[in-house]
Amino acid sequence: MIFDPAKLLLVSGPCSLENEGVCRAVAAALVRLGRSHPELCIVFKGSFDKANRTSLAGERGTGLAEGLRLLALVRAEFGFPVLTDVHETGQVRAVAAACDVIQIPAFLCRQTDLLLAAGASGRAVNVKKGQFLSPQEMAHVTGKLRSVGATEIWQTERGTTFGYQNLVVDMRSFALMRQNGRPVIFDATHSVQLPGAGDGRSAGQREFVPPLARAALAAGADGLFIETHPDPDHAISDGPNMVPLPELPGLIAGCLAIWKAARTAGS
Repeated sequence: MIFDPAKLLLVSGPCSLENEGVCRAVAAALVRLGRSHPELCIVFKGSFDKANRTSLAGERGTGLAEGLRLLALVRAEFGFPVLTDVHETGQVRAVAAACDVIQIPAFLCRQTDLLLAAGASGRAVNVKKGQFLSPQEMAHVTGKLRSVGATEIWQTERGTTFGYQNLVVDMRSFALMRQNGRPVIFDATHSVQLPGAGDGRSAGQREFVPPLARAALAAGADGLFIETHPDPDHAISDGPNMVPLPELPGLIAGCLAIWKAARTAGS
């Protein structure tokens, strides 16, 4: 098992794996963060394919082979469990061989065949709750995974569509989704995304990441999903909602204080 209830789970890394330089910079910063805060359980994440770009002109990333090479490098040299997302059942076997956690994207969270393939892989599975889904409906998603023997299942809240090009986070989601008996993570960076609002690409409001992350932990979230980048304004995807890498340590220190206080209050 990767998830440890005695630690705050932090899934972090760049939105797109991009290149070796970005991966090494982020992984090195996460190593330093872990040494400063042993109460963290850190999982490195990165996508090899941004398959749901707003526009056909959007960059999609490294591709499967190069992406898995970069994740294997991070796993071997920096010691982190690694996570990436899959979009088709045919990708599951290769990803399971290289990664510790398989992620199901929000738009695909009801795709039965994809869920069953990931659940049967023997790896931990993180499912993003779709922007169109109620928290109560995640019971059916986790049920599909359990039906094929998945033993470690994570549920991730990433906001709900609220009108056009906006998302809102219902803090009740954490308590409701925890009723499924599986850890619940808050995706603090995609929740501040403004889908399709950037003239052919998504915009975002990264200034709201810290207050929403702290609120989610106070509401009972078991972990955080935070994308970060050395230079978000020049990242190939989701730059407006990623946390600049130098700001990550301060953000996590504040989040840990809230997490510890919430655990004390609940004990």
